[in-house]
Amino acid sequence: MAQLSDDCFAFGGALMTAGEALALLGERLDVVVGSETVALREARGRILAADLTAPFPVPPHDNAAVDGYAVHFDDLDGGRETRLPVGARIAAGQSVDRPVPRGEAVRIFTGAPMPPGPDTVLMQEDCARDGDSVVVPPGIRRGANRRHAGEDIEAGAVVLTRGRRLRAQDVGLAASIGCAMLEVNAKLRVALFSTGDEIREVTDPLPPGCVYDANRYALAGLLDGLGCEVDDLGILEDSEAAVREALDGAAGGHDLIMTSGGVSTGEEDHVRSAVEALGGIHFWRLAIRPGRPLALGQVGRVPFIGLPGNPVAVMVTFMRFARPAILRLSGAVGGAPKTFPVRAGFAYRKKVSRREWLRVILHTGEDGMPYVTKFPRDGAGILSSMVGADGLLELPEELARVEEGAMVDFLPFSEVS
Repeated sequence: MAQLSDDCFAFGGALMTAGEALALLGERLDVVVGSETVALREARGRILAADLTAPFPVPPHDNAAVDGYAVHFDDLDGGRETRLPVGARIAAGQSVDRPVPRGEAVRIFTGAPMPPGPDTVLMQEDCARDGDSVVVPPGIRRGANRRHAGEDIEAGAVVLTRGRRLRAQDVGLAASIGCAMLEVNAKLRVALFSTGDEIREVTDPLPPGCVYDANRYALAGLLDGLGCEVDDLGILEDSEAAVREALDGAAGGHDLIMTSGGVSTGEEDHVRSAVEALGGIHFWRLAIRPGRPLALGQVGRVPFIGLPGNPVAVMVTFMRFARPAILRLSGAVGGAPKTFPVRAGFAYRKKVSRREWLRVILHTGEDGMPYVTKFPRDGAGILSSMVGADGLLELPEELARVEEGAMVDFLPFSEVS
């Protein structure tokens, strides 16, 4: 297990772009969890801890791709029908050990192993059965409808690589080579807090001037989606002593501490001073919108991520910055979210040198091509916009204006949540 540096988040420097910040995350962070072995049924969503190699080919034998008749290609008349006696019948899971002599056909079914000798399979729909014989048409190519051993996976091939987040199809592939257990990285243990005297738990009464805690529930869902083990530690009051005590206690049993709110420079923002007292905190001076402030640091040697307080900013900064950091700490390799080019169905001006994310709705135009429209309300506190939108439009730093009809990069929520 790799160790974090004493100051893993201390990137420093002047105002940096989002791209520079993401590159630094990739360079400075490494896996902080160990590994464990789990049953295949429990492996989906986990991160593979070691390469998985096929001990045998898949399929393990040549087999028929269709229901029909296996024949020697050289027995066929290339210009007219050929009549052959049917000497055996092979279903999936059965086999014929004896070689099939020339001049004989075999009734065979999809997935059944090819018998020694025949090299071509004709579909039953193309053939005519006549008693103990079959009449096959001309025109078939040699080796048609025959699957070869190892056609899917060769023996000794690495089928899944270390650091891969396992999807349903990956688990199925592991099963195809007879793998009942997989070595995966342990789940990243995340301590999750909200901060602020105005924040209330959803089960409590709501006094005047207070709001219910949406951030913690949204973040818990995003963390669950990344396979983390989330320890919901509730809401921290606006007291430096209380915040410091809670963070110090959380550092002992977790791989990451995450908070929302309280990381700005106001008099009631106590998270900053508490983390500084326990380790170190570093504000990324990022040229982004929404998302400031975003604080990264360490409580002792445990990484700390302090997200903004506004719910939209919380989710956007999690998706674009906390998510890659968490995947890196969890041992995942690759997995950067994909953006897709679409047309803009609106015009928009933005500040040059700042990356922005707009909440947008995806549509299909009359020409069948996708385009997006901007969600009508774009405040950082409009959480309903994250529900009503289909994803984010990512506008690069150098762009000053989006022209209606221009191609833009669309980031669907499915890529980051």
